[in-house]
Amino acid sequence: MSRTAGPDASEPGAHPVGRRRFIGYVLAGTTLVTAAGLLPAAGAAAEEGARAADLTDVVDLNDVMTLAAEPTAYLIRVEVHDDGTVSFALPRAEVGQGITTSTAMLIAEEMDLPVDRVRVTLADARPELLFNQLTGGSNTTISTYTPVRVAAALARRRLLEAAAAELGTGIDGLTVRDGVVSDGSGRSRDFGSLAAAAASARTERAEVRLKAPGDFTVIGAPRGRVDALDAVTGRKKFAMDLDVPDALPTMVCRAPTINGTVGSVANLEEVARMPGVTDAGVVSTGVAVRAATFGQCIDAVRALDVSWEAGTVDGMSDDDVLRDLGRAEAPMLPRPPFSSTVDEKFTFHFRSNSALEPNCAIADVRPGSAEVWAGLKAPIVARGAIAARLGLPPGAVTVHVTESGGSFGRKLFFDAALEAAEASRLFGKPVKLMWHRADDTRQGRTQPMATSRVRISHIGDRVLRYDQRHTGVSTDLGHGFGDVITAMAAEIPGLDGTFAQVFFQLSQATSYDFGLGGRLLNEVGRGFNTGSMRNVYSPNVVCARELVVDRLARELGRDPYEFRRDHLKDERSRAVLDKVAEVGAWGREMPADTAQGIAFMHEYKADCAVLVEIDCRRETVERPVRNGVAGPRVTKVVLAVDVGLAVNPLGLEAQMQGGVMDGIALALTSGLHLEDGHFLEASWDNYFYTRQWNVPPEFEVIVMPGTGEPGGAGELAVAPAQAAVACAYGRATGTMPTTFPVNHGEPSFEPVPTVPPVPAPPADGLDHVD
Repeated sequence: MSRTAGPDASEPGAHPVGRRRFIGYVLAGTTLVTAAGLLPAAGAAAEEGARAADLTDVVDLNDVMTLAAEPTAYLIRVEVHDDGTVSFALPRAEVGQGITTSTAMLIAEEMDLPVDRVRVTLADARPELLFNQLTGGSNTTISTYTPVRVAAALARRRLLEAAAAELGTGIDGLTVRDGVVSDGSGRSRDFGSLAAAAASARTERAEVRLKAPGDFTVIGAPRGRVDALDAVTGRKKFAMDLDVPDALPTMVCRAPTINGTVGSVANLEEVARMPGVTDAGVVSTGVAVRAATFGQCIDAVRALDVSWEAGTVDGMSDDDVLRDLGRAEAPMLPRPPFSSTVDEKFTFHFRSNSALEPNCAIADVRPGSAEVWAGLKAPIVARGAIAARLGLPPGAVTVHVTESGGSFGRKLFFDAALEAAEASRLFGKPVKLMWHRADDTRQGRTQPMATSRVRISHIGDRVLRYDQRHTGVSTDLGHGFGDVITAMAAEIPGLDGTFAQVFFQLSQATSYDFGLGGRLLNEVGRGFNTGSMRNVYSPNVVCARELVVDRLARELGRDPYEFRRDHLKDERSRAVLDKVAEVGAWGREMPADTAQGIAFMHEYKADCAVLVEIDCRRETVERPVRNGVAGPRVTKVVLAVDVGLAVNPLGLEAQMQGGVMDGIALALTSGLHLEDGHFLEASWDNYFYTRQWNVPPEFEVIVMPGTGEPGGAGELAVAPAQAAVACAYGRATGTMPTTFPVNHGEPSFEPVPTVPPVPAPPADGLDHVD
């Protein structure tokens, strides 16, 4: 269930950009193509004031990404075709978050065109975009909102001018509806018939005015996804669905420990002669096999007899990593005189970045050139890395960005694309490479193990200092900000720690008025395959903070909701907290061993509060679940979100629901067990993301009435959801959790062997039918 609080979402309210004039460009061509210049015309209004106080209220990671994208914003183009449709190649990755839908809505709004006549595709890797082709940091809508609208508005203006010339009337007497221009006397022209006349023989600079928010009919109105029908009918195309000539299934036999390498292969020629197998050979990450079907690839992988060299973390287990983290933890500053402190340390185990779609890519490498298809969130960096791996000039490599079935930050990395390119070069044939689910879990990307120590110094209710020391296994930020320059900087020894610290500081907001203090990041070890999992550092950092806020409130005899409310910095923040407390009936009487939890997060110009109810009663925790541990169940979630202007409230609701499922998993069930250099989990059957038995039966999302430009939403719900669940668990059990997920402990499953790396296929399930 969802609701929009306050005014109807189709009337978003005042918006400064809607009153601005912008400079755009009409590009030379035979049909109408327009681009955004993003230079405000004379007299443009000033930006709204910053919130001030915290660093991230002055400049945050999202600001940096948006500013970096602006110089190449004019390379974003809207094209009108003679059939009346409009196309736009979005330089971002659609990984299920719905940005192709929201982008189509922006174009449809400014052009007065039906949304279903806007075709949004994904742009190939375009190095000329520099910092303008990274998908991450909840930045897509923020950074493309104005450029896309400017280009669309300019296209509409040119079409009106062409119609006025044909109809012999002034522009002011024309109206546009559903892609048809009318003059009021019954004469009309559709966009398709005007596209050629509206084109320009040369590139021209032009001024355009954007719609005022009061005129919006598409932006702010809930809308289903433009690709929903294709998704549910199986017509949606992902990388493995593409028909690239002669590209045959390919898989890689991987080491039993993380990043192990091939020593020798005893039966390579024998495996190459197995049914359906066309090729087999050693690549940098293992032994690649190419066959007529993926089933034959799996048979070949399981048959290989490989002697393996050591990996990068051989012999290490969870306790070894925790000892390393303990030695690396930065000290706290002395507490202020006469103050009391609340001091706690939390442990967060490794978690898998494995997305629903297995890691995959297609590659066709020929002498002197290469072509790659993959779901990529940093395609410019991927293109450079592939070129370097193949020894080709970057201009000889073409990278096509495909839609992806999920990411969790996984698609920021392009290891499958690199492997596919390497295998295609080795075999001299196109390959369609896919990782097995066990590969994803054991050799794929993980959210690093980390500890977070929090200290709040106070005198009575007055908080004097808030300090946090976050220590973790190094997060691989080798994608940089999506460009080659920062990607290289993130990999340079000595600079990598600085890059991570900058990333950390710009992505973390304190949210509360907690006096002085600061947050520090310290990272150790580079032997693990880590990544920028959804929300990156925030879930662990915010969870630790909110738990200590709960503890301080309890020690002061204060209600956790009221204590948070008293210390939040502004009315907007308090409004979302108040809303979940009101709708969720905060403070209602609960049965024993059940409780409510509440948490708040501000990130990337957006606010989110979450209230949950959890059931930790013995009969719930110990309820039988096949091949798993049930544990506590979240029974109710109420979430309130303010992202400023919500382009598509229905898409925003879906984002919040997905983020909450992530948060529940991170708090209760999702964790990897490291033992002797490898993870014990090998698939979704024993890596416990939120299951149906842990999905809350009551779930309500409240979209607050917002003004201004859109804020970040893609990652917003994860951290406060994890924190709210953790706080509820602590109140229900009477013991604050300090290790996550709370059910980590001993594995509840029998680990499958690491040799061969692909486990035997599961039973058909008939033995589980009642």
